[in-house]
Amino acid sequence: SSGINAEWPLRPGEENKERASKMSIGDRCEARTPKQPPRRGQVMFVGEVEFKDGHWVGIKFDEPVGKHDGVVEGKRYFKCENKYGAFCQPRMVEVGDFPPEMDFSDDEI
Repeated sequence: SSGINAEWPLRPGEENKERASKMSIGDRCEARTPKQPPRRGQVMFVGEVEFKDGHWVGIKFDEPVGKHDGVVEGKRYFKCENKYGAFCQPRMVEVGDFPPEMDFSDDEI
């Protein structure tokens, strides 16, 4: 045996492609990128983009913690309000039951 395990560890590009294949537009997600608190949102785009190699996940965050409105370098990948959109590598994104975080700072319900 060559000692190579095809399952693990995947190179980052392969891991991103594998994880991207399990994500769908509309999935709730949480992005966990280095040096930032976890951010919740909705998957708006999955696939390859023109501005970077590999597979990417476009996310519309619940809060204005993103970088753009779904447009990068003049190309629209998805639609959201400015500062609510961002692209993350799929290996930094967990899809699942991530309801919007409730903000209890208001007196209104």
